[in-house]
Parts: sequence; structure tokens; C-alpha cells
Amino acid sequence: MAVLIGTRDGVYRTATVPVDDVEQVLDSGDVPRVQTFPEVDGVFAATKTGLYRSMDDGRTWEGLGVPQEEVYSVVASPDSERLYAGTHPAHLYVSTDRGETWRELEGFQELPSRDEWHTPRHRNEAHVRSLGVHPETPDRVIAGVEVGGIHVSDDQGETWTERRDGVHDDVHDVHVYGADEYIVSCGDGLYRTRDAGQSWTRLDTDLAHRYFREAFTFNGRLYAAAARSSPGTWSGDTGADAILVESTDFGETFEAVSYPGGPAEVILAWTQIDGNVVAGTNEGRLLSRDADGTWTDAGQVPAGIRSLAE
Repeated sequence: MAVLIGTRDGVYRTATVPVDDVEQVLDSGDVPRVQTFPEVDGVFAATKTGLYRSMDDGRTWEGLGVPQEEVYSVVASPDSERLYAGTHPAHLYVSTDRGETWRELEGFQELPSRDEWHTPRHRNEAHVRSLGVHPETPDRVIAGVEVGGIHVSDDQGETWTERRDGVHDDVHDVHVYGADEYIVSCGDGLYRTRDAGQSWTRLDTDLAHRYFREAFTFNGRLYAAAARSSPGTWSGDTGADAILVESTDFGETFEAVSYPGGPAEVILAWTQIDGNVVAGTNEGRLLSRDADGTWTDAGQVPAGIRSLAE
């Protein structure tokens, strides 16, 4: 199984981690998400130039024709019958024929806060930055909007309920690790819910860093990384001035750990390969966590890493 690396400059592919050889396999521009799903064959890349799918481990790709060109997120339903795509501007689409045709989920536009979803740094618009599902709640779709908060549908995306009270509205990632349990990474904080977003607990209150991009859980351990502020500050002598933290109690307490490239580089993406956690930084560095908990340098790609998938 290859490792697919979504970057600012398309998708790269490597057969090994640590990296022995890497090649660019998709010249699509920025790739917010590259993902695989247990229920669906292939690998998907949500990019600024469309949604793509590869059926041969990332060697070749086909465009799936989502009506909006800029696709930020993609998820498959647990029964493999539906494929969802979130876009910029913030629209949501569903396909029931493996991406051949798409229908807009118009109920998503009827949420009460919809007119508030905009920010100057994103052309006074917003995008569906993250989508999630869980096998135990197969009809539920969770959407994270940058900037717009968390929203949940329990009928396959037809109607929606806002779950944005108590969580910051600048949502970067929704990590679904249980039927009702999510970790949400935001531009101002890291949040957890255990009741599908009806209430939220802020997890970063004892940390000095507030800008989170993505969290990850594996074998009972939570991984998160943060910068002190947004990407516009990631320059100069200290770079992102970032931290990497781990938790064995799902965010009740954190331990800060060192990693190659830190604190100048910030970790933005995660996956697991053969039982090892692998991460990627904004400077294109791959990191691997050894069995003893040490993080080691696992190679370099030519562009900043945005997403990872095995």
C-alpha cells in the first residue's frame, strides 16, 4: 500500500516511510484532503481544482465533476451508497452512483446561521472544511465549516441542525472517533463533544497555543499540534512556534513532546502506517513515531503537507 501525500502543490506518492523515493502523481494545486474509506474502493483527493479519485493506489486519477470547482472535503457513508463533497463556497453535494452525478443538499443552505458564514481572508465566503461519519450512526453526517461552526444531519444530509454553540466557528477539522464523540480543531482552540455536539468541552485551556489544524487518535492515544497563531505569523526566527502534544485520556491532560522540525514547523496532517503514527508538516517534512514514543524524521516532499492517507 502506497502513502499518498496531499500538499500545496498536488498529490505525491511514496511506497515507503521513511521515504526512499517520492513522485508527484496529481498536479491539482492545493489538496486540503486526501482520503481512503473502508467502504469504498480507491483513494480520493479533495483539491482546489476539483474532486479526484484513483483506483490504482494513486498512480492515475480521474475528476469526479463536483459542481463547485474548489472541493475541501469528502466522506463516504458506512454503507458505501453515498459520497459527500464539501466545497468553497460552502455547499454540500451527494452522489449515489460513485461520483458519476451529484445533487446539492439544499437543506444545508437553510441553516439559521448561513448568512454569517464568511470571512475576509476567504474572499468573504466560507467552505465546508471537514466532513465526518461513523459506522454506528450511518445516517448521520457531521460538517465543519470554516468559518461557520459545526452542523449535524441525521437523515443523510437532507436536513440539518446547528451544533455550533460552545465551539469556535473557525473549524479546520472534525475528527470522529466515536458515534457521538468528536474532537474539533479550530483556529482558536481544541474542543471535544461526547453528545454529538450538543455540548462542548474546551481541551486546550492549559496550553499556550491556540491554532489547531487536525487531531488524530490511534490505539487509545490522542495526538494534536498547534501554532501560537495563524499561518500569517509562521515566518521569522521561530517559524510557527508550534507544539506537539499527546494524551492518553482523550484530552483531559496533555504531554508536550519534541519532534524534528519543531517548533519552527507545525504538524498539519496525520495517518497510521503498519501500526506507526505518521505526521506531515507545513514545510513538507514527514515524521514517524517509533515504538518507544520518539518522533523521527521520515523524509521530505517538495511542498507543504496538508493531508495524508495510506
